[in-house]
Amino acid sequence: MRYLVFTLGCKVNTYESTALENLLQARGYEPAIDEEPDVVVINTCSVTSTSDQKSRQHIRSLIAKHPHAIIVAMGCYTQMAHTFVRDIPGVHIVVGTSHRGEIPDLIEEFKATGKVRDVVEEKTREFDYEPLNVTSYSDNARAFLKIQDGCDNYCSYCIIPFARGKMRSRAKEDILREVHRLSDQGYREIVLTGIHTAGYGNDFGDYHFVDLVRDILASEPRLFRLRISSIEDTEINDEFIELLKHNETIARHLHIPLQSGSTSVLKRMNRKYDTSYFLNVLKKIRQAVPDIAITTDVIVGFPGETDAEFQETVDFIKTAGFSQLHVFPFSPRSGTAAARMKDQVDGNVKKQRVQALLTLSDQLHEAYSSRFVGQTMEIIVEDRDPETLLWRGHSSNYLQGTLQSDEDLRGKIVKIQYKR
Repeated sequence: MRYLVFTLGCKVNTYESTALENLLQARGYEPAIDEEPDVVVINTCSVTSTSDQKSRQHIRSLIAKHPHAIIVAMGCYTQMAHTFVRDIPGVHIVVGTSHRGEIPDLIEEFKATGKVRDVVEEKTREFDYEPLNVTSYSDNARAFLKIQDGCDNYCSYCIIPFARGKMRSRAKEDILREVHRLSDQGYREIVLTGIHTAGYGNDFGDYHFVDLVRDILASEPRLFRLRISSIEDTEINDEFIELLKHNETIARHLHIPLQSGSTSVLKRMNRKYDTSYFLNVLKKIRQAVPDIAITTDVIVGFPGETDAEFQETVDFIKTAGFSQLHVFPFSPRSGTAAARMKDQVDGNVKKQRVQALLTLSDQLHEAYSSRFVGQTMEIIVEDRDPETLLWRGHSSNYLQGTLQSDEDLRGKIVKIQYKR
């Protein structure tokens, strides 16, 4: 039996798809490379309405492309729209954001009975942490490591707490075992990821994210770099900053979601801070690690966002001095508070604001990266550019570096002189 796994969405989905591939391989399944797959799994995303649309399109296109395969749909979109997905002709197994570890059994069951199965549970707030483990990666120079699932923040625009359920943390011992396994396989960079990554341990009470980071660093001396996929400003306390300052194994790059630089918009978003609090956190971080790269997410066109509020965001971003922006137009998600708000912003206005911030992002990245031209930095080589044939990888502060070599450098740590 040969399988194909197609993944949409975030790093958590990437991790869960890899864990599923490991489970299938343990059953004797092999990846379909040039051959026609017997099983096709689509891991869907629902973070925006566009993500929903892409999930539907890919489900249908993969059914058409592989008409004789067993089709499995899983993930956030199927969690939220499982009855719709179940009724798409050609879908055989529907799994949401739980029971993913049972997919190999469900495939075998379908082979025996031919009966369509929908095992989506709708009470996501009752989910326990599902112990999916990654035993090996095949392609990446860095390894993702999922440490928690779910979210309790209920930002007014976000569907994910409904799709993923309550905040729940993975057992520390399980995480440390996986760190050691990945190090045994030669991975020198591990990326901690989750739906609310630094919320890890909030459900434990006496063991938190900073404790986990400290234990990972202490338990695995072979680890060259530990990267944090995302961290909320409200979770960056003095203890974390001290750990960051004195442990260069932690990547000199933090992704801290802002979403808006207008305090009035942040309030409507149900975010847990204002702009002055956010700016104070950035100040503390830079006092500890002056050259750190700080990237962020920004949503434009949130309901009621005026020209003046958007300008507040632009001004705040310039003051904050981010090294790069990830910019998204607001997307109303049915069932969220923001979707019911009045004064929805015109689509053309959203596009203009997105473009304005993307231009600003390019300027910010140019200003940040120019500070390092000519400096020596270490990169972990990830791949080879098919056009230039240069090897490329990222530094601790997530600047891309390149070098020429006839050797296979994938996964190697090399020193380069940075140039843009």
